[in-house]
Amino acid sequence: MGGGRKRGRTQRRHFKQGRENVWKHNPQRPPAGEGGGEGREGNPSWQPFATENPAFEEYYKEQKIIPEEEWDGFMSMLRKPLPATFRINASCQFFQDICSQLENDFRKSLETEVSDDHEEEAIRPLPWYPGNLAWHLNFSRMQLRRNQALESFHEFLKRENEVGNITRQEAVSMVPPLFLNVEPDHHILDMCAAPGSKTFQLLEMIHQSTKPGLLPNALVVANDVDVQRCNLLIHQTKRMCTANLIVTNHEAQNFPGCSLAKFCSETCMDGANLQRLEFDRVLCDVPCSGDGTVRKAPDMWRKWNAGMGNGLHRLQVEIAMRGMGLLKVGGRMVYSTCSMNPVENEAVVAEILRRCGDSVELLDVSNELPELARRPGLNTWKVRDRGSWFGVHEDVPRYRKSVISPSMFPSGKGSKDVEVNTDVVDADMKDSTVREGEQETNIANDDSDNGDKLKTEEKTEVDCESGEAPTRHKKPVLTSIRTEHSDYPLHRCMRIVPHDQNSGAFFIAVLHKLSPLNENHAVDEEQNISKDKTGKLEKNLGSDKVSSEENIAHQQVVDDTNVLNGEHNGGMDSGSSKNKNDAKVIGNEAEKGQAGIRDRRRQQNQGRWRGVDPVIFFKDEVTVKSIVSFYGIKDSFPLEGHLVTRNPDTSHVKRIYYVSKSVQDVLELNIKIGERLKITSLGLKIFERQSSKDGSPCTFRLSSEGLPLLLPYITKQILYASAIDFQHLLQYRTIKFPDFVDAKFGEDASALLPGCCVVVLREGHQDIESIATDPSAIAIVCWKGKTNLCVMVSPLDGKELLERISLRYGLKIPKLDKEKPSQEIAGSDEQADCATEADDQECLPESKTSDVEIPDAEEAE
Repeated sequence: MGGGRKRGRTQRRHFKQGRENVWKHNPQRPPAGEGGGEGREGNPSWQPFATENPAFEEYYKEQKIIPEEEWDGFMSMLRKPLPATFRINASCQFFQDICSQLENDFRKSLETEVSDDHEEEAIRPLPWYPGNLAWHLNFSRMQLRRNQALESFHEFLKRENEVGNITRQEAVSMVPPLFLNVEPDHHILDMCAAPGSKTFQLLEMIHQSTKPGLLPNALVVANDVDVQRCNLLIHQTKRMCTANLIVTNHEAQNFPGCSLAKFCSETCMDGANLQRLEFDRVLCDVPCSGDGTVRKAPDMWRKWNAGMGNGLHRLQVEIAMRGMGLLKVGGRMVYSTCSMNPVENEAVVAEILRRCGDSVELLDVSNELPELARRPGLNTWKVRDRGSWFGVHEDVPRYRKSVISPSMFPSGKGSKDVEVNTDVVDADMKDSTVREGEQETNIANDDSDNGDKLKTEEKTEVDCESGEAPTRHKKPVLTSIRTEHSDYPLHRCMRIVPHDQNSGAFFIAVLHKLSPLNENHAVDEEQNISKDKTGKLEKNLGSDKVSSEENIAHQQVVDDTNVLNGEHNGGMDSGSSKNKNDAKVIGNEAEKGQAGIRDRRRQQNQGRWRGVDPVIFFKDEVTVKSIVSFYGIKDSFPLEGHLVTRNPDTSHVKRIYYVSKSVQDVLELNIKIGERLKITSLGLKIFERQSSKDGSPCTFRLSSEGLPLLLPYITKQILYASAIDFQHLLQYRTIKFPDFVDAKFGEDASALLPGCCVVVLREGHQDIESIATDPSAIAIVCWKGKTNLCVMVSPLDGKELLERISLRYGLKIPKLDKEKPSQEIAGSDEQADCATEADDQECLPESKTSDVEIPDAEEAE
């Protein structure tokens, strides 16, 4: 587990430093072939970034991932910047408006910007993505930023991305979730989820068919190993405003098994009552070398070397096998990487099939997404190590076999002789040794234009060939005289290459679980994981080099083991307390009972995981009744058991979150088994505490995020505004009651109880009573003061709504005179009537982990 801790520290370091992206940070650097040799103004010493790596070319030529006659076209495409792509959120309120705007406005206006260097269309939907929801631009991100003619479109993309109506994401990374065949009642696990674009895509799928006020039965658990990347994941997915998401923080290969059977005595082993968290779908987008992202991150050219894939292979197998263990029988798992390397791709899939035997099959999905250009997987490949090629594991030198494992090679039985160069390997290579796990495994990249997924390790010792051009006296030699051919149907895998559809590169395999896994370590993997972690960490505790972070991890692992032994009902100190009691004379039974109660209370208040606030069901009946009464919430809206908070002191709760029935079930199971899931975020923020000098009868206001869910069930504190008054509210944000155009609306507003209220746009609706249940209904949260009405949505969301209703109803947006305030804008003395926090706060858990600075959309792009 030392390697796991090292991975976590390195990933956090990369997250803080950020990934070097030449196209982004040096927008004036032209790519190769586009004026790169002319230099940059004001800096005559500047040299264009080298988009070449002889080791890279030699490696993939030898692997034969594409026919030789296509090589020049393949390399030429790799050297071009990646076109921008984005996906429309089909579950968003303005889905149809955005589609119309793209088809009728931007598509026509951008035609004039097409030059001879681009394709015929400036913007077009991706033909293989269902429903024309994904779009391809024939402009790179750099061009979007620099071209003034594209400025309005770029602003459109940024704004819609920030409010969650679109997601800027690399085209090929949209593919894996599509092959999961997600249904509205599925439990889905995204094992390596940060930065969250694929998770967001999965949430779109489960919400797409639901109506206002209804939640799907589905559940998405998004996991990542790093706390800071979990916060980025939360920042991304909070735009979806969903109650069906749980974000966890675990090593993917050690994701805890949540089975109630392990914590029941023999007397309670009733099969009907046993619970286990399993998943209908698993997305296994593993850490990888990331060379498929070279068009988006050209720094990969100089960093790439063959050892990167070799060093990640075992971790990839472990994560994939863990995913298989968590998958339900009959379920589907998608294994994917943004790498072209067969050691990270076909070799991992072959090893999964070998270990699982007849329990798992590799699906043929060639008939799905027929317009997606893809290549079949390879059945033969070689492994390169320290400048030498090997076709079978038997030919690997003995001192390297602990690093170059048999699973890296094709797992078939067949082999054939090939003509090879049998030059002797350098003698100094034989003398050197290297510990397992010290391979360079640099730079992996996920999908989103809003954040790079840094699933990496910093190398501690370079023990593989350099990414630079090899010198002549160190020309690689092929030492193996045999190659293997896999007997598994690996042609069913798919490899997406850039020159087929002007995209990045990706690898995808779809696996179907036919029966329970037939390996002991897979069946009861959770217990073995915990024992292994405990033993290794206890061994390291004697060293002075153990950090405080590792001590925390050790405490958590020891607690894991205690839970597995049935000691899950006590607090974190219950094990040590029990030992002390065993060493002393048994005391009074009543005192023991009180001590147990104190331990349970301590665990309830503190939570099991250090640095993360516990998830607590909100059961303050007085507060809930006041909320229901104030807003007139119908009995048909389920509240009991669906409200949670992250504050152990329920009397000082600031935010209340709403969770779906599926999330509620997982939370209850997690509590029963001793909180094995480390939950960093969950649920939909629905109520927030609000203090007011006016003395509102209700101490909690509605949250903008939760309003669409709650709107169909609200019967009080609700107003219906004309388009012009709704526009004025969004534009001026605070308006006195007499200043509304519709005098009746002003009177209705003044008659409300002081405090939070909802204003619904009535334009376009015939029956006011049915507006709230109309999917197209537009509503905002406001605050009713003594003399005015104040908008309580973020400026960004307000601007988005203002533009949408202006386009929909043909309203003009006059500019405000900043030097001479309008009479419609309430005076400064009235602003205090709606003293409140804006709804644009980060939807992060109230814990020590939430103080991480989250980059905005432009910085994370």
